[in-house]
Amino acid sequence: MTEHRTFRIHGRVQGVFFRQSAKKEAERLGLTGYARNNADDTVTIEAEGPREALDALAAWCQHGPPAARVEKVEVQTAPPKNYQHFEVRR
Repeated sequence: MTEHRTFRIHGRVQGVFFRQSAKKEAERLGLTGYARNNADDTVTIEAEGPREALDALAAWCQHGPPAARVEKVEVQTAPPKNYQHFEVRR
């Protein structure tokens, strides 16, 4: 069963390849959706797929790529939007 989660990641998460690394991790886990930077220096990731894969992405979001310094991750659930692939948005 496909689930949808939105992650909002706070900390030093822009300019450290967070979006590109999230795309790689999401694709490895078989998830669809997107990652984008926000004006308030956070990153939003919307992802869809099996619960276990979303749990794994949630765990990854707690640290992100090596140069990131994650301070907080907010998570919300929503109905699936049926994304076809995972992309990095600007």
